[in-house]
Amino acid sequence: MFETQNRVLTREHLDAATLDQGLRAHMLRVYNYMASAVALSGIVAALIASSPAMTALIFGTPLKWAFMLAPLAFVLVLSWKFEAMSKTAVQALFWAYAACVGVSFAAILLVFTGASVARAFFISAAMFAGMSLYGYTTKADLTKFSTFLIMGVFGLMIASIVNIFVGSTALQFAISAIGVLVFCGLTAWDTQRIKDTYVEYAGTEIEDKLTVMNALGLYINFVAIFQFLVQLTGQREE
Repeated sequence: MFETQNRVLTREHLDAATLDQGLRAHMLRVYNYMASAVALSGIVAALIASSPAMTALIFGTPLKWAFMLAPLAFVLVLSWKFEAMSKTAVQALFWAYAACVGVSFAAILLVFTGASVARAFFISAAMFAGMSLYGYTTKADLTKFSTFLIMGVFGLMIASIVNIFVGSTALQFAISAIGVLVFCGLTAWDTQRIKDTYVEYAGTEIEDKLTVMNALGLYINFVAIFQFLVQLTGQREE
């Protein structure tokens, strides 16, 4: 009897250990995808910002609107169709999204000094890492904050559109400060969500595609934190 119980306990412990190992490997793949996307965006930004011809072609023509709207189109397609798409197609759209975001990064490099952009980037990386670690390790249920955070995103979008017409420096400062807080919160929540839902699709056919989608969510959070911090702390080129 005791021997049978011990075998059951050992098997349950092994299953838990296997699941934990799988989760760690999954999170590592998610972070690798995300970090690679950030690197791709940075490379695209550097190439464009260092080329007067590319800068004139993109920012001096209506082509800039295509690059501004393309990321939204990519996210919508991935959100609605990823289950029906192949792994290769999901990855292709993910990298295309990161490349288009690199165009926005190029605009930042042209407007703000390199030193202030680098400072904002490293602060963003530290904040992102801290909030993601918190989301992974905390025992608190962050789901209860999700509605508030999502409402905050919509509020930021509306305020940003209003400020296009108003042009208020004070409003832009408030948008940037609140934006950093909202997307830091989303980083923690997304990380916890990825951890908690891993068991639902571990070992399934869509696991690899969901790895990319999870990386996309964290990547969007990091980019938002970085862009808002640049607005808060960046020094403009004279």
